[in-house]
Order: sequence, then structure tokens, then C-alpha cells
Amino acid sequence: MAVEKATVQGSALLSRFRKIVLGWDYFNLLRQSSKKRKEASSGLQSVKDTYRDVDEYIGIFEPLLFEEVKAHIVQGQKDDEEVGVGAVEWQKGAVAACEEVNGFHMVSLAVLEEFRNEVAENDLLLLSKEKFEEGAALPMTYAFALVEHRGGKETLTLRTFLDGEVKHVGSEAVESSPRLLKMLSILQMNESFLWILKLTSLSTIMREYSALRSIGSLPFKNLILSAIGESKDNNSQERPWDVPKLLMDSLKYNHNESQLAAICAGLSRRTFVLIQGPPGTGKTQTILGLLSAVLHSSPAKVRSRGDSHTSIRKAELPLQDKYHHWIKASPWLTNSNPRDEIMPVDGDDGFFPSSGNELKPEIVNSNRKYRVHVLVCAPSNSALDEIVLRVLHTGIRDENDHVYNPKIVRIGLKPHHSVQAVSMDNLVEQKLAGVDRSTSGARKGATGPLDRDQIRASIVDEAAIVFATLSFSGSTVFNRMNRVFDVVIIDEAAQAVEPATLIPLAHGCKQVFLVGDPVQLPATVISSTAEKLGYGKSLFKRFQEAGYPVQMLTTQYRMHPEIRFFPSKEFYSESLEDGELVKVQTRRPWHKYCCFGPFAFFDVDGTESQTLGSWVNEDEVEFIMVLYRKLATDYPQLKSSSEMAIITPYSQQLKLLRQQFHVIFGTKSNQLVDINTVDGFQGREKDVAIFSCVRSNQGRGIGFVSDFRRMNVGITRARSSVLVVGSASTLMQDKHWKNLINSAKDRNCYFKISKPYTTFFTESNLKPLIVKGPEPPKEEKTDSNVGEAAAATIDALMVDDQMAVDTHDDPMDDGGDD
Repeated sequence: MAVEKATVQGSALLSRFRKIVLGWDYFNLLRQSSKKRKEASSGLQSVKDTYRDVDEYIGIFEPLLFEEVKAHIVQGQKDDEEVGVGAVEWQKGAVAACEEVNGFHMVSLAVLEEFRNEVAENDLLLLSKEKFEEGAALPMTYAFALVEHRGGKETLTLRTFLDGEVKHVGSEAVESSPRLLKMLSILQMNESFLWILKLTSLSTIMREYSALRSIGSLPFKNLILSAIGESKDNNSQERPWDVPKLLMDSLKYNHNESQLAAICAGLSRRTFVLIQGPPGTGKTQTILGLLSAVLHSSPAKVRSRGDSHTSIRKAELPLQDKYHHWIKASPWLTNSNPRDEIMPVDGDDGFFPSSGNELKPEIVNSNRKYRVHVLVCAPSNSALDEIVLRVLHTGIRDENDHVYNPKIVRIGLKPHHSVQAVSMDNLVEQKLAGVDRSTSGARKGATGPLDRDQIRASIVDEAAIVFATLSFSGSTVFNRMNRVFDVVIIDEAAQAVEPATLIPLAHGCKQVFLVGDPVQLPATVISSTAEKLGYGKSLFKRFQEAGYPVQMLTTQYRMHPEIRFFPSKEFYSESLEDGELVKVQTRRPWHKYCCFGPFAFFDVDGTESQTLGSWVNEDEVEFIMVLYRKLATDYPQLKSSSEMAIITPYSQQLKLLRQQFHVIFGTKSNQLVDINTVDGFQGREKDVAIFSCVRSNQGRGIGFVSDFRRMNVGITRARSSVLVVGSASTLMQDKHWKNLINSAKDRNCYFKISKPYTTFFTESNLKPLIVKGPEPPKEEKTDSNVGEAAAATIDALMVDDQMAVDTHDDPMDDGGDD
């Protein structure tokens, strides 16, 4: 019943979304996108810090979300063109059946099995009577369709809306459309043929829409709307968690002052806890401490109105719900007792490890009567898997300060191979294998879809910690849970649009931790209109701007103090301090020369040019090649992609850099240096990072290089040296870059570069740049001729500049461009 109710509610919420989107005119969207009309934002409102009520909140966010949907549809087609699949995109399908269901027309379409396997639920398709191409006359009969499910073999079931178009988002009125009426007549003719074009997936944004429209049902909706911190008079402040003494002592020993303060803020039972983690401040370490604390603490006694002490109690369930839970808790009332069939090996109060999930079995102490259920989310798979991997490798601590691996499950697509053991698919297969071994031959083979769904639900219920991306936390597997989530922890929360952050909050949680850094990379928003109106602002950032209290992690352990100096002053109000040993641990032999770090700015007045909507600077690439060869020759340990990075904001500059390294160093170039965009390096670090700014002009601006968040990420990826290459005169148009360049000049680490670039690195020119003071650590050598050997190796890798470049370049990582 609970599953059916959740499904019905979700379908009702999405009915409006589907009608609006499916009624749109595809070619009208393309025209609006190409014109970039100023009036596109007419009638739209900017995101606010606080809201009067739910209606105002939805009234502002919903139209912006639909602008983002339009951009996804248009961008989806552009992306396909860029990867060169335009020639094979069009597919042909035959209409097998069409029937009206709740105001929509459900179409059964026969297609090639190959195409059927390429699409998924909620993929948006374009149906057209005629195949059309660029330059040809536009068709007269076309409509959008959503993939409902993939049906049987070589069959797709599609959802269409053919009553007309909803011209205004704020209205329910539908205007009839001749093209949609023509499409309806074609669909009602069995065995008619249609051309099909796959555009994009709307799964994620549909989940965001459902979460947005459901905000009125959240128990803490007023807090989300007002963004006002809870007062001390609020009961939640009077109900802290009791942390066992041994565990508390461990938390104090393993965390610094600011990390411990963040953990204690969560133990105060504040509904929302915001934790800001600047680069290198141990954000993941703090999350592990939080997990240890919330999983092994218990609610403290609270005072009743009569001042007597009493335990916190849940509201009593209705009789029908009690019966429902009795049946689930005691399945042997209607069937055999599962404990009679499979006896547990460990555990003493009902929590038992599942095979293959732990490095060490979890044994729950019998005095712990209630186990908190935790959901950990992140906007991306890579950010999520980083936390999963840390939990697997380091474990968490129990109430006796023993390290163990809790029962966890990673739900979603594309888990990294290092966390495959705890992925949902892997655990389901283990469960099925266990069932096959423990049941009779008559039962074997009876594992249909329903069995798998039940197994998935049981895995989620049994896990102490569930990991999922923000989008996947809205999947149907969560509708079958019998346990709600008490705590939700969202990592990289400042990188998610607000509707995405609302998705995991619908699971009945009592406390939410938002962990992130609003002065690092923001959420990705495709619609320029929605971006300008604040749709990309995260819930974390909105709360912070509204004055909600934020716990700042202030001790950094990654960067040499000279790298930390500027971002701390510019972005963190000089609040960052260095770990006790960080200066010693980040000193390197190349610090002998001030031009090789820890921080240096190379002023290269190159020439920018634009290609394919992105920017390149060939002069900067030429200088970077000279700089790299000098470093790699003199310090061979840097001749490794694990140690050296080149970062740039622009995808075409990225492509040019990779091509040049490929020309000079051949197929081994990707082993010598890691080249990627700023977005591609979020959350990562290297020993040395070269940052290519690209922009060089007079008065034309610097595009999104002026985004201080990208600047902050770019210059904080390095542990020992960050070397910035850019045009000072161009960059100083921006206040943050002006401050950085002036800081470099004040610290004598600004260098004006002119052609030929090789002359800067001659011995006579470098000699005056030797740092006075204590000698940096000597380079460790296993052979007295390592330096010479490295130079010979690089020379051996050199190829003639006239040789043709291998056409098989490394896969491109898209970077954000102007």
C-alpha cells in the first residue's frame, strides 16, 4: 500500500510537468535559443534568500526549472552533434497501439532492438512524420514523447500529450495545436511509421521537480523557506545526543578544534547543520567523525513540562500501521521463521552482517536498542565514491573506540570499480546466490523482478549507511523501505541546485548536514537565463547569505603556507591556518628557485583566439611546454601524471595542450602530466599545478575566468607549487585577479616573460632567483646520474615537430566555456 501511495503521489506531481514539456514546440525552442532574446527572462523572478510561503517559493523556482529543461533539450542536441553521431541518430518506428490514459496518449512503438537498448525511462524523444535535416523545410507534424518503459522485445512504450500547449507556466490553460492534432491522427492509425530522435534524459530534472513541488509536505519546510537559524528556545536545541565517553575521547583526539566543533554542532540536534570545508581542511575526515558520532550515540534525557526527566518517545502508531509492522517484524506468523532456515553467525540483537559487505563483520552491542539510519549523498558519482572508499578503507569507530566497517550499500549507476563490492547490484547477486544455496530445488529459479525489488528494499533497510547521488536518492527503490532515514548528509552541497538538494529530504529525516564550500565550483546550470536569476545558487549558499550559522573548518593540511596565503585572505577572511607539519611536508627541492614556487605568477602577453565557442592561447601553451621541460628535466620525480597537473578553464585550450604534449612526447604523454579543466580537478590535488588563464586582450574582459570560485579551485589544487600563467594586464580588469597579481609582486614571485621563452630558464637568468635562507630539502637520488638520465629520457621522447599527430587523442573532458 505504501508503495502504491508513493507512486500515485509522484505521478500526480509529475502530471503537470509532463503536460507542459510534452506540449512544447521543439523548433520554437531552437529559435528562442539561437536568438538569445532579452525578453526571454520577462515574467521570471530572481531567487530570494527567504520566502513568505510555499506558493511564493514554487512560484519563483518552477519557471526557472522549466527554463533549465528547455536548455537541456537544446543542449542535448548540440552535444550529440559535437560527438559526431548525427548520421546515425534518426531511427524509424512503427506504431503498434495508441490509447488515452489520464489525459495522455500512451503509444506502443515497434523499434529496432539496438535502439531500444539505447534508451531508458524518462528519455525525451522527438517524433516526426518526416525525417528532417539542417537546411531542409521544417516538418508539419512532430511532437515530444517520454519513454515510459521499454516494454517487450523490440517495443517501446511512450507517453505523449497531444491536447495542446501550456503557453504560460503559471497557468493550467491549454491551447490547441494543429501539429499535435495531426500527430494524434497518425498515432491512431496502426502500423503507421514515424521518425524518432533521442534528445536527452529528463530523469534527474523530473526528480528535482517532484522534490520542489513536495516541499509543502516536509516537516521543516518553514525553516527551508525562512532560512532563519533555530533559536535556543527551540526544543531541538534541548535534545543533544549522548556520546559514549570512549568515542568522544577518540573524536577529540582525531579531529582538530574546528572539525570537532562541526561534529558537536550536529550532536546538538540542530535540524540543519552547515559545514564549510575550504580546500585541504579535512572535510571527508569530518564526515567520518560525524558518521561515528551519529551511529553510536543515543538521545539524551530531556525535561518534561513538569521538570521530571523522561526519555524521548515516538508518537504512537495507528492500529492499522501497528498491524502492518507486526507482520513485517514477525513474518513467521504467516510463513516459516527464516531463522529456522538460516542461523546467524554474529550479532546479538537482530543486526547481522551480509556476506561480502565488510572487511570486518559488524556486531551491534545489545544495549543499543535503536540504530540510526543514515543517507549520504553527493551531486556526482565521483564525489560520492570518494566517501564510500574512505569508509571502506578507514572504517568508523564504535562506542568503545573500536574501528570497524559498518554495513553499507552504494546505490546508483556507474560505481567506481574500487567500491563495486558494496554496490546494490553486487549485493543483490550475493543475496540471490545465498537464497539459491539455502532453499529447496523447487524454489530455485523463482527470482523474478518482484523478488529483486524486495531484496533491494531489504538491503536498504539493513544498511547502517546508504550512499546515493542526489538524483538517485529519488529512485523507486527508496519507496519500498520500511525504515526512514534519521540523518541525511550531503557532501559537496554547494555544487547542487536547490531543487536537487530537496530530493533526499523527502525520506522523513530529522536532521540534515550540508557539507561543502560556496567559494569553490558552483552547480552546473545550462540555461543562461536561469543562471542570471540565481537558479544555480545552492541551498547552502542561500542559507549562508540569509545569516544561518555555518561551521567553518579552518585548519588546512594540503598546501604550502605560501599557496594558502592568498586564498585565505581573499576568500576566507584570513581564517585559514596551517596544520602543524604542513610547511615541512610541502617543501621541495625546486623551491631553491623562487620562480618554481611555492607560488609564482608568469606574466605572458600572448594572443587569445576563439574556436568552436571556446578560447585558446598558443603563446601560453608554448611557454608551458618550456616550463614543463625545465622542471621535468631538473626534477625527474615531476615526470609523472600523479605529481604534475596542468589546469585551464577552457576546453579548447585543454585540447591544444594535450595535442602539443602528444606531438612532443608521443603516446606516453598522458603518463607524464595530468591535463584537465578546472571543473575536472574539483576535489583533486597534485604536487605541482600549472594554471593556464588563456585570456589576453585589451578591454574585452576575461569571461568566466572572472568567476572567483573557479579561480579559487584552480590555485588550490597544488600541495607544493602553483605556477600561474596569464596576461597580467588583461587579468587585472578583475578585482580578484588584480589582488592576486599585486600579492605576487609584493611577495617577489611575479615574473615578466618575453620571447624567446627558453632564455628565462638559462642558468645566468635563474641564478639571481635562488632563494636566500634555509636550503630546501635535497632531491633524493638512487643514482648519481638520475638528472642526466631524465634529460636523456625526455630527449628520447621528443619527436620531429613535422610528424603527423596521432589522431587517437585522449578523451576530452568538457570544460565550461563562455
